[in-house]
Formats: sequence, structure tokens, C-alpha cells
Amino acid sequence: MVKSQGESASDAGTGLVETTNDLSLHQRILGDIEDRILSGEWQPGFRIPFEVDLAEQYKCSRMTVNKALTQLAKTGLIERRRKSGSYVTQPRAQSAVLEIRDIKLEVQSLGLVYGYSLTSKTKRRSNADDRVRLGLTSPVSILDVTCRHFAGRRPFCLEERLINLNAVPEAEAESFEETAPGPWLLNRVPWSAAEHTIRAASAGGDIAEALGIAIGTACLTVERRTWSNGAYITHVRLIYPGERHALVANFTPSQPK
Repeated sequence: MVKSQGESASDAGTGLVETTNDLSLHQRILGDIEDRILSGEWQPGFRIPFEVDLAEQYKCSRMTVNKALTQLAKTGLIERRRKSGSYVTQPRAQSAVLEIRDIKLEVQSLGLVYGYSLTSKTKRRSNADDRVRLGLTSPVSILDVTCRHFAGRRPFCLEERLINLNAVPEAEAESFEETAPGPWLLNRVPWSAAEHTIRAASAGGDIAEALGIAIGTACLTVERRTWSNGAYITHVRLIYPGERHALVANFTPSQPK
């Protein structure tokens, strides 16, 4: 429920937080709704209260409410649907194909709160599939790490990573409870080259559960191998719900020989 001018401080838990009195009603409505969206309290797909309800709560005209909602729609935070109402939009992240970007920065670029959760961390001997992913010719000790990244309250990306412990032995002692393996590696191991592979795939049971999506949902999978001084350091598989992510590549024309 949206907080009206007449509500007391005790009603704050059920309404929007009131801002300073010197702000116009338009600015108040705009700021209150924006705060609810950016904090993650109003999730993508949430229907914004109707104009008539907002006007009643704020004791203002529908024209004032319409002005605020129109501005929010222009910024891309909400989508206005004729005869249906206004809804919080699903932010769409963009990753640079030719860069190694921190997922935390991707989430924050959307104006959402970043979260991280470690699912599992296992040290084991590499199998045949691991060696293909890491470009190895013989068995080595590896660290198998699975974790999730969140945008607000929703899963943003599932990360499945292998780390070559012969190349990065200090990774074995790191818990990865608080810090994701990606930024940890970037801060400690200089990399000289990377290889990206991009695929489209349907979510199986485990992936669907991890990302909070239906089985069969289209996903975007980015696989990357990174190496330094001729040795493969890590292979990571990043899985995003397809409708929430896009890849961008910048390039220039090649010079004629």
C-alpha cells in the first residue's frame, strides 16, 4: 500500500517512505516508487498501484501521478500497458563479449543490489571433461566451485568454475564464502589471454532450480578459459536467464593489407 500524506509514522511499514516536505508531490511520488523498485521491494513484473489509487493516497490529481509514472516509463523502470496498468520492467544486463567483467558491476549498473551465495566448493582430481575444459593433457588437482549471483532478490547468474590448482595453488585455502572466485582470481593472478564461447541452451532441472526459472527456459551460456604464461588458470561457465541478458561487442573495420 502506498503511504498517503495523512498516514502517521507508525504506518511507514505498509506504505512508501515520506520524503522532505520541500519536495513537490510529483518528485515525492517519483522518488518513492523509484526507491521501491531499486531496493528490490517491488520486483520485475509487479503491478504499480493504479493512478486513481496513488492520487487518493497522495491527495493529489491523477495528472500529477500520470506525470510521475510517465517519467519513470521514460527511464525504463516501469512499463505502461494500456487498460492493464503500469508494471516494473525486467532489467536487461549487457556484458562486453571481449572483456572480463565483474558480475557485481553488471548488477550494480542496473541500479540493483548485488548479492552472492556459494553453493559448493570441492577439491578433486580432474576427469576427462575437466581436462577438455581446461585444455590439459594430464590429470591435475582442481577446485570445482559453484555459486550464484543475485540482482536484488532474484538469481542473476549461475557460475560453474574450475580452477587449476597447479597454476593457482593458493585458491585451495580460500573459502569463497564472502568473495566470488572471479574477482578473487583477477586480483591475484595476472592473465595474458582469454577465450570466450557463447551458447544458447534450455534450462535443465538443476539450472532451473538455481536460477528460479521454469525447466526449458532459454538461457544464455558464456564459457571462458583464461590462461597466463602458457598455463590455463580457470574455466568458467556463466549461465543467465536469456531474457535478462544481452552481449555486446565493439569492433572496428580491419585495415586493408
